[in-house]
Amino acid sequence: MKSSLLKKLNERSATIGIVGLGYVGLPLILRYCEVGYKVIGFDIDQGKVDALRQGKSYIEHISPTAIQQAVASGFEPTTDFSRASEADALIICVPTPLNKYREPDLSFVIDTTDSLVPHLRPGQIVSLESTTYPGTTDEELLPRIQSRGMKVGQDAFLVFSPEREDPGNTKFTTRTIPKICGGYTLACLEVGLALYGQVIDKVIPVSSTRAAELTKLLENIHRAVNIGLVNEMKIVADKMNIDIHEVIRAAATKPFGFVPYYPGPGLGGHCIPIDPFYLTWKAREYGVNTRFIELAGEVNSSMPDYVISKVTAALNSMKKSINASRILLLGIAYKKNVDDMRESPSVILMEKLRDLGATVSYSDPHIPVFPKMREHQFNLSSIPLTPEILADYDCILLATDHDKFDYAMIKQNGKLIVDSRGRYLENAPHIIKA
Repeated sequence: MKSSLLKKLNERSATIGIVGLGYVGLPLILRYCEVGYKVIGFDIDQGKVDALRQGKSYIEHISPTAIQQAVASGFEPTTDFSRASEADALIICVPTPLNKYREPDLSFVIDTTDSLVPHLRPGQIVSLESTTYPGTTDEELLPRIQSRGMKVGQDAFLVFSPEREDPGNTKFTTRTIPKICGGYTLACLEVGLALYGQVIDKVIPVSSTRAAELTKLLENIHRAVNIGLVNEMKIVADKMNIDIHEVIRAAATKPFGFVPYYPGPGLGGHCIPIDPFYLTWKAREYGVNTRFIELAGEVNSSMPDYVISKVTAALNSMKKSINASRILLLGIAYKKNVDDMRESPSVILMEKLRDLGATVSYSDPHIPVFPKMREHQFNLSSIPLTPEILADYDCILLATDHDKFDYAMIKQNGKLIVDSRGRYLENAPHIIKA
């Protein structure tokens, strides 16, 4: 089985099945199509499948032309999971969120695997890319594959290879971002390296699926902890009337031993606000209390309240209260220059301001209409920015610093600006740094 599958992968005659047509799965599909593989894309969202069939893109940084080229080359999006039997490789790229108790929610991974299992056959490789705690691949996927009567490492192959995407970052692509791969057995690893080696410039093998799972968590927890540190430093600096962004710029001139991280109104995105909880939850199984990681999480989670306190103080200085004030948020994506709203702190800010009685609007050139979200509801559309509109708001809260904003116009016409991103370097009486 191994030699036959390796031959197909190396000759690019294998059929690749990718499950989950979102920010991770879709770029991967385009890359496999680009080098000549036949690709089947699976998703439970009929709307996504229909859009892709029509050559449309629902992700801003992926062009319709790229989708159309993939479809023309044979890419087939579908909701029919029985077609998994046609694939030689199945790559799972589904969400791993937290539940309401801030515990890992593996329902998407487990439900997806259960949908694929009846259609698995000998001679396939299954790769999980979803970020998760160490042990998920061999505790959850392995027994399900074995339930088909196949011996993993001999009849079928299993790897974990965490996604590494940075939406909006044009310096790196799916092809150029190095890929970690860990196999359940050495044979699994060999097949996994062949699967990704044809489309990724550099694939780094690790000793096990658990090592690969922990690698991804370390990457993101490293960022979460350092962002927590700099967020706490921002609060200290503010009390001392020191501009933390000036301090970061100065510290970054040191050519060794310092990596700049930047404060903000809270953590966002599909990884950094979530991944630390996956490890802290799993660590408890081993009797370990991850105090350092959890403290960083507490600091980062408190940042929206800190920003609201700055808005409150700024309005009070103008003899206004948040209640009945008109507040415009600039940017509701979780990071600048993208249309991705997953775990965006801007949404938390909007809810807190609304609960305090403010009339809240937003402007975001990347998100024209507030999307339907499971936990957050706003019936709003993006407000165009003009001098007259800016002057009409009691407070403008810069939450996400998109490059498309005209910051000079905003500064000139806004009555009161609360800047939570350090975009305004100069001091001005009506600009409050938060």
